[in-house]
Amino acid sequence: MHSNGMTQSVKVVLRNPLNHQDQIDYTITVADNLLGRDWTTALKKELSSGRLLEKNYCFVGFPKTARNLDYLCQELNQAIAQVNSFFTDYQITETYTPDTVCGFDYADNGVNHEIMNTIHNHFERLQGTVWGLSDYYRRADYNTKYAIRQLNNLCHEIENLILGQRKAATAPYWVRPSQITTFLQAQRYDLKDEHRWGFSTNGYDRVLGGVYMHWTQIGKTLYEVFRDEGAPELTDTVCEAINELKFYSGEFDVEWGNDVTMGGNNPWHNKEQEEFRSWLIANDRDPNDLTLSLGYLPLGQIELQSSFGTTDYQQIWDMLGDHLDIYQIEIDGVSGTFEYCWTDTTYKQMQIDMMRPGYDYSSRG
Repeated sequence: MHSNGMTQSVKVVLRNPLNHQDQIDYTITVADNLLGRDWTTALKKELSSGRLLEKNYCFVGFPKTARNLDYLCQELNQAIAQVNSFFTDYQITETYTPDTVCGFDYADNGVNHEIMNTIHNHFERLQGTVWGLSDYYRRADYNTKYAIRQLNNLCHEIENLILGQRKAATAPYWVRPSQITTFLQAQRYDLKDEHRWGFSTNGYDRVLGGVYMHWTQIGKTLYEVFRDEGAPELTDTVCEAINELKFYSGEFDVEWGNDVTMGGNNPWHNKEQEEFRSWLIANDRDPNDLTLSLGYLPLGQIELQSSFGTTDYQQIWDMLGDHLDIYQIEIDGVSGTFEYCWTDTTYKQMQIDMMRPGYDYSSRG
């Protein structure tokens, strides 16, 4: 149907991880420009390739989710038990429950930072670094390597969930749920100059139901350096860590939070953008230089009303919260179905099998 110049659309089917028959779907109207067309071509190739959808860290910041604190603490305690059963020279003595991971009140982000830092420190000691893996990690068997990584993943997931729930209790409009749709070993393509026009027309705007190009490479952006590191002077050392966007892929991110746009109902955003622009100029960077990748590249927009029967963010979040598992993605008759789910008894083994080559590599002396 789309070969005659009609606007393309992508259908995403979500299902309830606790009841696979319970499904909903939404439709993305793809931007009618070169990036939109090239993205859908790349997405079709991913769906045809059989590559696995990365379901860890797919849905972030949703306060309502089946992966609740009870479940996450149970998983964390299982990972700890695996570590303790394998090593005779390293033991983790802490036990994690919903009561221990939360702070006494929501004033301090709702997170018990002390106990969460403790588990993260255990992870760092057991894992080591990319350039210097620890002896513990090298010695570990497949199940224990997996458990060590889970210490980190679950730590961050617990913190994100608590922060989302705190925001839902104190400032519900500003909960920031999102969907990060990536494939294991996705194919990347060179970003063209014409693709970059979205940086000038969109900037750092994000809207409810907006679909954006996934940042498919490692490295900090200028905006992240400005925001996270206190607007430092752009020395050669600082610049080494900065990575302008060079590639695109069939992957995509969805903004499920309410609109944050220049001139919108968020003066703090306008102020930050103006300060960012001034910082760029002070550091001899042109804010209008498209090669600096300043912003988010829009790929399309979800048809909220026809997909959910409403444009009310709270009703949409409630529906999504029960269906945080991507089951199928379809475009132009090309579809990928992703049957596996974290509730499956085989899910852990499937992940271990996927990661086995890396595990084997890391065990070499």
